[in-house]
Amino acid sequence: MDLGLKGRVAIVGGGSKGLGRACADSLAQEGANLVICSRNAGELDRAAGEISAASGVEVLAVAGDLTQLSDIQTLIKRTVDHFGRLDVLVNNSGGPPAGRAADISEEVWRQSIDMALMFFIRMSQEAIPPMKGKRWGRIVNILASSVYQPIDNLVTSGVTRLGAVAFAKSLADEVGRDNILVNNVAPGYLLTDRMMHIFETRSADTGANVKDLLQAHSSTIPVGRLGRPEELGDLVAFLSSEKNSYTTGATILVDGGVVRSVM
Repeated sequence: MDLGLKGRVAIVGGGSKGLGRACADSLAQEGANLVICSRNAGELDRAAGEISAASGVEVLAVAGDLTQLSDIQTLIKRTVDHFGRLDVLVNNSGGPPAGRAADISEEVWRQSIDMALMFFIRMSQEAIPPMKGKRWGRIVNILASSVYQPIDNLVTSGVTRLGAVAFAKSLADEVGRDNILVNNVAPGYLLTDRMMHIFETRSADTGANVKDLLQAHSSTIPVGRLGRPEELGDLVAFLSSEKNSYTTGATILVDGGVVRSVM
């Protein structure tokens, strides 16, 4: 299936590794030119070279701190100045600090809101004008399954990302007639380097074998395994494409069925 992404221009936040890299790879395989952004310039340049070599698309690396409005504005401006357009925005940021509802300090709440709510708001607001200029755009937010089901010790994730869901729904209502579609994806347990680090840390704390921990966790997932990052990336590519012409304001789980909610 041709998704109609050839020649489109996509920004992918956190595009040098993890879920952001998986999204960048999937979009590049469909022929979209990319702008990837993260704090680490070395990792970013390496990822840009690898993606371009594998797919043949142009990849612009822009290092920056996407919790800062000025860096976001620079990212959008450099994209439009370089490519003359912006068609797709994949909003992906690191998770907010861990913590429990009764204990989190004001400082941590402020940091979490900046990282996992204001990030999505600022990125989207800055991207809308060039998309409106072309009367075409796709915004996809990478959230977490915590928007459906609380995760122990991660109340900041659920609270801030539920705010992002509400913002995305309102934005989708406002820009739909400009042919700009706004959706969220909510990953569950996907086998990224970050996820492996969590299991390795748990192994060091408990003495259990990492493989055994992975197998035990996989047994709690209806499909019987952890997900692959590219399984999320391919969904993001579809939502970012011309083939998606009628889905907007939606939040889609990519979790192998682990969330037990029926809604």
